[in-house]
Order: sequence, then structure tokens, then C-alpha cells
Amino acid sequence: MPNRLINETSPYLLQHAHNPVDWYPWGPEALERAQQEDKPILLSIGYSACHWCHVMERESFEDSATAALMNEFFVSIKVDREERPDLDAVYMEAVQMLTGGGGWPMTVFLTPDGRPFYGGTYFPPVDHPNMPSFPRLLMAMSKTYQSNRGEVLRVTQQLSAQLGRSGQLSKGTTPLTADVLHRAYASLATSFDYQNGGFGAAPKFPQPMTLEFLLRYHHHGYSPRAWDMVELTLDKMAYGGMYDQIAGGFHRYSTDAFWLVPHFEKMLYDNALLSRLYLHAYQVARRPLYQRIAQEILTYVQREMTDPAGGFYSAQDADSEGEEGKFFIWTPGQFRAALGDKDGDLLGGFFGLTEAGNFEGQTILHMPQRPINFAKEHGLDLDGLLDLIRRGKETLRLVREQRVHPLRDDKVLASWNGMMLRSFAEAGACLKRPEYLEVARRNAAFLLDNLRSQGRLLRTWRQGQAHLLGYLEDYSFVADGLLALYEATFELRWLQEAVSLADSMIELFWDEGIGGFYDTGSDHEALVIRPRDIFDNAQPCGGSVASDLLLRLAVVTGNQEYARKGAAPMRALNELMGRAPAGVGHWLAALDFYAGAPKEVAVIGSRDDPATLTLLDVIFGSYLPNKVVTGAADGQAAAGTNLPLLAGRDLVGGKPAAYVCQNYTCQLPVTEPAELVKQLTG
Repeated sequence: MPNRLINETSPYLLQHAHNPVDWYPWGPEALERAQQEDKPILLSIGYSACHWCHVMERESFEDSATAALMNEFFVSIKVDREERPDLDAVYMEAVQMLTGGGGWPMTVFLTPDGRPFYGGTYFPPVDHPNMPSFPRLLMAMSKTYQSNRGEVLRVTQQLSAQLGRSGQLSKGTTPLTADVLHRAYASLATSFDYQNGGFGAAPKFPQPMTLEFLLRYHHHGYSPRAWDMVELTLDKMAYGGMYDQIAGGFHRYSTDAFWLVPHFEKMLYDNALLSRLYLHAYQVARRPLYQRIAQEILTYVQREMTDPAGGFYSAQDADSEGEEGKFFIWTPGQFRAALGDKDGDLLGGFFGLTEAGNFEGQTILHMPQRPINFAKEHGLDLDGLLDLIRRGKETLRLVREQRVHPLRDDKVLASWNGMMLRSFAEAGACLKRPEYLEVARRNAAFLLDNLRSQGRLLRTWRQGQAHLLGYLEDYSFVADGLLALYEATFELRWLQEAVSLADSMIELFWDEGIGGFYDTGSDHEALVIRPRDIFDNAQPCGGSVASDLLLRLAVVTGNQEYARKGAAPMRALNELMGRAPAGVGHWLAALDFYAGAPKEVAVIGSRDDPATLTLLDVIFGSYLPNKVVTGAADGQAAAGTNLPLLAGRDLVGGKPAAYVCQNYTCQLPVTEPAELVKQLTG
């Protein structure tokens, strides 16, 4: 008999629908039962691509004896952290306070009114050194709750008094200047791995937002070493095993310091941020490697992670056939069977394939040498080698397609889709790929048509069903993607929708008392605290994207209230941004925009006119992180937008023209690309 999770849409919850555990989804039914029966709540939070979540399910939640203990002594609630980031944030903070660490699967014991009194992460089925078995823990927590209420009350009161304090920053009055950027760079330079790229030791995460900040820092001419740090990291990641050398896309992170052995899950948000990072690095250096990686990521997302309706799926699992990474690893014999002996051995050498392997007797493909060095060592023509690699990779991909695939989490999350929407829009404009823009248009239309109800943006969609009220990150990320799509196409609908979402975002999430945004809306259910995450972790936090969005919308629309609300949260974070930059990468980008006098660019000309396209090539082909772009076909169309940057703009002598302003000062309009380059880089 399935449990109550059978009626959910989350693939992660559905995976547990046939456990012998009497699981509830989070909601009134479970909370009311806990109060009526005076039972503690066992809250288990995870996500579909989490390897240890699957392990704990196999060992404990599928075990009838363990399930019987859970069913007798607890009301058990299962939560998908990707659907409910609010619950994840609140209870993860509690677990970190209790244990000094956190992670998933997360196991938290709550009073019937939802207050935590104990928690941890993975618990084994039998006792381990320094770690009790899960059955032993269940009995201890049940006994504590029933027999020692005074201790439970003491712990819940202490935790409740501390929860949420990390987001309770005082309003700041310090001027926002580039000095914070210099302090942030100095801090990052001390923790950089100058041999392998990235920051710190193993495990090593890509940290794309931190690298985006370094790109900006280099762009301003502050330090050439900032580019060296970015280039080394991007090269090492692109050549390593963390990148899927066959089909594109990055795995979650590297378990070693060398980017070789990954945790094999693939997350949409990682690939959205990394495709954009490689695109921006290509704009800076024009290295074909960076363009290739960006395009391969987007091709992977189109091929494997896009719903026919236009939404982007959330993740791919690390495991297949019960083994982590099995789908992605190879042997020399498999290469020879797919490519023939000669090409199989040659490409096997190129991708680091050995008989001994580098992962459980098989090989995670990587690139020990750059193609030019491999070609010289083997006496090969470089172009011929590159052609062989392209053809061989496609053959290997098709062979790999015959394997048992990892599970795909096919729910569509608004916020993660907003990130990928922006990446497709930027890539379409920069690389002159109209098919990317079409993917972005379809995704934008899908989100607006399917993830809204009575004007309220929703969080998640799967197989035609959308539900859960959207969070701050959903509003800010989707509006951010729509603004990028407007800049790439000048189609006014996307800007209007971005402005509408921004206005709703302010109405639902802004709090004048704290001078910032909460993560949950004013219409959200009451939790132990109202969460406010101020850190950029694996993805930007909703607040940093909201600030960046509002600052850019203020320039586009002339609405200075957007600028005030965009800048206010950063004042409170001023000291933190300089002291702990690795946790505020996107905040630093927003501060850079605010302090950096953005270029305001207006383009007047039909997109059917080649002269217009040459101007757009200059604008989007260059790395100009602090810019806003507006456009219209002619003066009459510009007047109809009611946008201040387009007011009074028209063709010049009947030719398409670009107008560049900065610091409230406008230069003369230009019709020639060379003149536009001078104005944009001056």
C-alpha cells in the first residue's frame, strides 16, 4: 500500500511513496495529528539527486522494523528541499546550531508545534563509532520527548531564541564604495589554490559567483592576477572529470582538489551559472575552449533537461543500477568496441583511459593534456585530432545512451528556470544563436503561462500541475531572466512582465523595518521564524538577485524607488562582503553594478537591418557586466515604450544608431561599430 506521498508531484517524494513508513507531506494534516496524539515529529529533508538520501532510504525507510518504530512513536514528514527551501533553511540552521554541521539527508525531531529539539544528517542502520544507529536514535528521542519534557522545552526555547539571527542585520548607513571590492579580492587571493584552481582543498566546489566577481575585478583593471585565477580554474574544471567530457554539463562538485572525481549528480542551477561564467570568460579572452564549454552545457540542457512544454528539469541523479557514477565511467575495451581499435586507443589516451582506471577499476574521462600538446606528442594534425574528438564523442554519447540512465528529477522550479532562462538569453545575444533565443522565449512563456495562479507566481510544476507559493528567489530569478530576454530581443512584453514581477516581489517580500527582503511572502504560512537567507551558496540567494534586479530596473525604467530598495540591503552587508566574500559572490556583483556607473545603451534600428546587427554584435560580444540595454526599431516605436533611455531617440540620417550614456551624461549617437567600441570601452 502506498503512503500519502503518492499524491505528491515531487519525484523525490514519490520515490518514498511505497516505503512502509507512514509518511506525510508537510501540511496541516500531519501537524494536527502530531498535536492531537501528542507525538513528536520526525522531519526528513532531502532531494532526488542526493546519494546519501538514497542510501538512508534503502537502509532505514525501506526496512519494516525501522518503519514500525517510526510509525508507532512519531508523525513522520518527508520534504523535498528543492520544493520547500523555507523549511530547509529553518531546520538546517537548527541542525547546524545543534551539531556544528549540516547536509542531506537531514533528520530533525520537532515538537508537535514544529519547534526543533534534536537533529542531524545521515544515521546508519547499525551503531558506528561516534554515531548511533537510526533505530537507537528513534527510541532515545521518543523517550526524551515522553519522559523529559523539561529538557525538550529548554532546548526548543534556546534554539527558537537563536534561529534566524544570521538574517537579522541592522540597517546600514555606510556608503557603498569600491573599497569593499578591494577587501573582498584580498581575502579571496589568500584562499585561492594557485596550483589546481578554485578555493580551498577537497571537496572543491566550482563557486561560479565568486569567479564572476573576479572577472569584474579584472575588467576594471584592478588586478591582472584576478584573470589568472579565473583562467586557471576554468581550464582545470573544463579538462577535469567534474565535466562530462562526452555529453556536456558539469557534475555537482569534485571530491578531490584536482577536479577529477566528482559527485556525479548534475544540477540545473550549477549548469545555468557555469554556462554563463564560461560565456563571460569567452567575451573577455575569445578562447574557443570557453565558447565550446558554454555551448555544450546549453546543448546538454536542450537535449536532456527540457520539457516539451518549455520548462527546464531540475537534476539528474548520481546513481544508476544502484551504483554511483556507473553511467559515466568507461574501460579501454568499451572504447575499442565503440570506436575501433585504432581510434579507441587514440581517444582513450586523450581522455586519460587506463586499464587500472581511476574510479573503482574504471575511468572517469578527463583531459590530461591540451589538444595541441597531445597532437604534437603523437605526431598528429591538430585540426584532424579535433575532428576525430568531435566525431568520437558523438559516437560514445550514442553508445552511452544505451545504458541504464540515472533518475531525472523532472520537476520544474521557477527560480532555477529563471537562472537558465538568463543563460540562454545571454548566449543567444552574444553568440548570435537565434535558436538559443527561441529556447529562452519558450521557457519565459511557459513560466508565465503555467506557474502563475490568480497573479501569484508558483514555485514548482510537474506534468501539468503547479503548486506552492513562490518564494523571493522565484520572483527575483524569473524577473532577472525576463529582463535579460528583453535586452537580448527588445521585445517589450518581457520587460513589462519583469517589472510586474518586481512590483509584486516588493509587495510580498519587502520589509521596511529590516530594510530588506524576507524569503517567504506576507501570505505564506507561519513557520517557527520567517526565514531570510543572506548568503550566496550553491546558487545566489533571493535577496542578492533582487537587489541586482532592482538596480538594473531602476536604470531602465527611471524608477528611483527600485534603486533605493536595491541598495538598502547591501548597506547592512557592507562589512560581511569584505570579510567573507566566498559567501556573498552575487552581492558583490550587485555592489559592483551600483558603484560602477553602468553604461546605459539604447539601440534604434530594425533587427532586419544588418547595420543594426553589427551594433548589437559590439554590445553583446564584449564583456560589459555593468550595462543596461534598451532598443526599438525607430523613433516612433521608441516613444511608445515610455522608457526614459529611449525618449527622443531615433535613427540618425536614416541609419541605425546607438546611444551611450553614463553618469547622467550622454555621448553623441554613433552609427559605426568602431565608434561604438570607443564609447563602450572609454
